[in-house]
Amino acid sequence: MSAPSELRLANGRLAALAWGEEAAPTWLALHGWLDNAASFSRLAPRLVERLGIRVVALDFAGHGHSDHLSRSADSPGAEGYALWDYCHDVLDAAESLGIERLTLLAHSMGAGVACLTAAAMPERLSQLVLIDGLGMVTTEAERAPGQLRRGLLAQRRAASPAPHYPDSETAVAARVAGGATAIDADAAAPLVERNLRVLESGRVGLRTDSRLLRPSPVRLSPEQALACLRAIRCPTLLVEGETGMLGGSERARAARSALRGLVRRVLPGGHHLHLEAGAVVEVADTIVGWSGDISHSAEE
Repeated sequence: MSAPSELRLANGRLAALAWGEEAAPTWLALHGWLDNAASFSRLAPRLVERLGIRVVALDFAGHGHSDHLSRSADSPGAEGYALWDYCHDVLDAAESLGIERLTLLAHSMGAGVACLTAAAMPERLSQLVLIDGLGMVTTEAERAPGQLRRGLLAQRRAASPAPHYPDSETAVAARVAGGATAIDADAAAPLVERNLRVLESGRVGLRTDSRLLRPSPVRLSPEQALACLRAIRCPTLLVEGETGMLGGSERARAARSALRGLVRRVLPGGHHLHLEAGAVVEVADTIVGWSGDISHSAEE
């Protein structure tokens, strides 16, 4: 598999990795929370080879090699990363790449961003390929004041310094031990390696903006989230891991029911199944097969 090329998009604000020929149809890939473009380092080359496409995977703002939001000591309330703000990352990247109609390949939080973009801008979406993510984290209306309080108080505290480690192996072990979802060292390695920088001390530190760990002051309600899913019009494939985040929860069932025409495939693997050595081939097979079905339907 050939190495990806490094890109700077949106006037240099966003970093990205690209696989495939520049002239090929482009899929924009969106990673999960605290991950980065390397999330697609094992899946993208397989899709490029078999579908004849180009995959451009973003580092969202505050992640990987992309810029952090500006900090203001005089206005702490201006700081923060809202889920819907990442829709601008998607649209800005599309503008930089000259893409009018988008195919979004998205994992976890990136799937939430993809769903919001598809709901708000249906004319810009061609198709969605979601990996172990559908919709977004929500807060019930009656819990909104408490959520707002947590978010405001967190924003007014000084940001924590980024963690640092003696070497990359220790950083990978820390991700495995402390991640929000289960991940093994082999799957975590590409994510961690892209997220490291060498410090003057010789140790390695995380590039990720520590403010990403703060709770969101405002979230959509469950009703709003379902309304967004019902507004999606493009063909959508959802690839879930058997031990992933969605499964049979009430929230996941409601989300799947809200998105009409959704094609769901459940495969062996966890939340990062597109990075797992034992699962990525079947993930690629599933996406290629579905893409072929969509193409045939469009021709009929």
